[in-house]
Amino acid sequence: MAENEQNTQEQQAPQFAIQRVYLKDASFEAPNSPQVFTKQWQPEINLDMNTATSSLDENVFEVVLTLTVTAKNDGDTAFLAELQQAGIFTVSGLAEAELHHTLGAFCPSILFPYAREAIDNLVNKGSFPALMLSPVNFDALYAQQMQKQAEQAPAADAPQH
Repeated sequence: MAENEQNTQEQQAPQFAIQRVYLKDASFEAPNSPQVFTKQWQPEINLDMNTATSSLDENVFEVVLTLTVTAKNDGDTAFLAELQQAGIFTVSGLAEAELHHTLGAFCPSILFPYAREAIDNLVNKGSFPALMLSPVNFDALYAQQMQKQAEQAPAADAPQH
């Protein structure tokens, strides 16, 4: 009897495991080279970030973090670096809201250091100065996204006149 209770508790206990972290896609373009190298380097850096989640099996999920970095120097595009850093995670024993938060904030925070390093390598191989992307607070981004969705939901449910 006690063994059955212990098994039930173990099955319900939250579990999280990283199965794999991998580079899914990467590209680098320097459309205005070699002319871009003749100008003083004072870039404007733009970072776009996106995440996508898909279910692979019961309690197994792929999370893909996409980073797109565009650098403009003197109005011209110096480089465009884009990559998809992915991970396969096993997650079980969480309520739906906790699962959503884990996949939307915690997993991307695990992937980001890998993506940052890969972007920096691409930029360096393009003969540009090191690009040190600042850490990202995925919990805050997730909270903003949830608030935005909550604000849009009542508007969608409002009766049309």
